[in-house]
Amino acid sequence: MSEETVGHGTWYDLMAKKVIDRERQLGRNMDTVRTEMGLGASGFPHIGSLGDASRSYAVTLALKDININSELIAYCDDKDGLRKVPAGLSKDMEKYLGYSVSSIPDPFGCHESYGKHMSSLLLEALDKCGIEYKYYSAKEVYEKGLLLDEIRMILTNAKKVGDIVKEEVGQETYTEVLPFFAVCEKCGHLYTTRAYKFNPKTDKVSYKCEGLEIRGKLIAGCGHEGEVDIKSGEGKLTWKSEFAARWKALDIRFEAFGKDIADSVRINDRISREVLGFEPPSHARYEMFLDKGGKKISKSAGNVFTPQVWFRYGSPQSLLLLMLKRFVGTRTLDVSDIPAYMNELDYLEDIYFGKKQVTEKEATRLRGLFLYCCVMKPPVKPSVHVPYNLMAFLAKMAPKDCLEQFIAEKLQSYGYLPKNQPPQLDENLKRRMQYASNWSLDFEEIKETPVALSGPEIKAVTLFVEVLDTTEDPDAIQNGIFNAAKNNGIQPRDFFRVLYTILMGAPQGPKLGPYVLAMGKQNVVAALQRALSRASEETEKAA
Repeated sequence: MSEETVGHGTWYDLMAKKVIDRERQLGRNMDTVRTEMGLGASGFPHIGSLGDASRSYAVTLALKDININSELIAYCDDKDGLRKVPAGLSKDMEKYLGYSVSSIPDPFGCHESYGKHMSSLLLEALDKCGIEYKYYSAKEVYEKGLLLDEIRMILTNAKKVGDIVKEEVGQETYTEVLPFFAVCEKCGHLYTTRAYKFNPKTDKVSYKCEGLEIRGKLIAGCGHEGEVDIKSGEGKLTWKSEFAARWKALDIRFEAFGKDIADSVRINDRISREVLGFEPPSHARYEMFLDKGGKKISKSAGNVFTPQVWFRYGSPQSLLLLMLKRFVGTRTLDVSDIPAYMNELDYLEDIYFGKKQVTEKEATRLRGLFLYCCVMKPPVKPSVHVPYNLMAFLAKMAPKDCLEQFIAEKLQSYGYLPKNQPPQLDENLKRRMQYASNWSLDFEEIKETPVALSGPEIKAVTLFVEVLDTTEDPDAIQNGIFNAAKNNGIQPRDFFRVLYTILMGAPQGPKLGPYVLAMGKQNVVAALQRALSRASEETEKAA
């Protein structure tokens, strides 16, 4: 291992080192170095919501790996108010706009509140991924008074807070009002109240319920004027100051954040340092996931891609690979990417066990990435890897009354299982079979594997696509492959290998004529055309 390599050679090892170096420079106690992630409770958690947790947990694991005691804090913002009814829920929910999500009934009837229901979906995903955390509910944090000292300091120094907000983002709101939302004791709304005075002797905030416009919709206030004791839990700090309060109260040393809240983080850094006297945690900024249309995947956009959807078609480890393989840069994402991540995880495992060779530096980094995807609990031996498309095809073609037996026999005939014993699937292959079976039930799309094509191979694939445009006969399709190869000076077995690799990610598989028709001829043509387009782009770059 080279001298420059830190830990397992990943970004997370470098980040852990930076955190420790900074903490030592600050002279702070390092008995426990806490990382944090924010847990939303206002809508269905999307894939990006898991990013906060997985990235911060990877830093926690990297700290533990160098013998620093560390834990991940999962802070649930279930005290926040509902600003918009998520897509898929009844418009009747609009009557709860402006109320704290922890006070709204669960529309599904299975949890004590709307906020609990939504946060439980992400906690369930964390558990499935093997992410360990210490959970804090904002509702309980405020009720138990865990932020009391910080709330007092922020409200006592509200003018300084308002000046910081104005200097950083030009917003003058908090030079006129306190950075605190009281729950109106008359109508129960959270966001409609305007806090204008804090009495440090009584710990009470004076407010008036004036109303607020949220996303173009006016939430009327009831006009009530009253006081709320900050010890009662009937109110909360605004985002413009709450991050700082919980960083100090919970002693947080690292938190990643998305660029959509960069302004809030910058403001809270200054409040933490200048008002609370607490050096803010180390940060790392990441980009958002976009859908294939280029829109940010979010609860409010209505294009939510949840972890639960991923788990129907792919493993928790493959989802962690999506989160951890790259920290910076925007990425487009949809369900059709899952097979590629499953196959890539197999590649990482092969490198981890030395079955595939890369440079020493790259091997160190990729083995490290695999370890973090496995939350430092890697398998003790290599597993059998079957390309996702091949397993999906077998699941599609298998008789439903003997699914496992059919797939096991086919895998044995293709060389994935030993020949000298009765074919059977181990637990890993059974899980993969279920993922692929779900895929074959719900989709027909083929996600092709990128393959470098030679000039003759490009011509042969082009000719084969022309054959597919003219026939529905599996034998004619099979013969078309032979003819496309021979007409371009390629050995048929080599051309078959190219097509198998593009369409299945494996050098061999079932007979291609029936496969093309079973998976949908138009899907196969589209996959091959994308492969040709990619090859054309590579040729232009090389020129």
